[in-house]
Amino acid sequence: MSASEESMELQSGIAAFEAKHFSRAMQLLSPLAEQGEPEAQYRVAIMYQNGLGVARNGEMAEKWMRKAAEQGFALAQHGLGFMYLEGDGVERDGEQAVFWFRKAAEAGLVGSQATLGRMYEEGNGVARDLDEARKWYRMAGFDMEGDNGAG
Repeated sequence: MSASEESMELQSGIAAFEAKHFSRAMQLLSPLAEQGEPEAQYRVAIMYQNGLGVARNGEMAEKWMRKAAEQGFALAQHGLGFMYLEGDGVERDGEQAVFWFRKAAEAGLVGSQATLGRMYEEGNGVARDLDEARKWYRMAGFDMEGDNGAG
């Protein structure tokens, strides 16, 4: 398959996904995921995670989310962080959650920045650190609740 054909398949798969035609999306995106296309891997993971067009399968969701995350696909890093935070398809692991949220946060994902802020504020998966919490909240464009800006 040429690069332009692969790109068209990816766009068709994304369009099917967005239109909630999940069986078709899985059909189009699975081969691309197998070839290492991170956005295809991410969307295949989402479908397995939520049972969209396929039977729900936490192991397959984790496999594809991790493959995309390891390639630096920020949405997948965020998704993998949540899988570890919630224990969804993987053993709950706060440290792993923080690891993946940090990667996505550093890539600029506001949701990951805010989640990291909350994790530092609560001491979830990391030692409680209000300065670190404030840093991530500020990066996300939020003030910490009860923070009057002093400090």
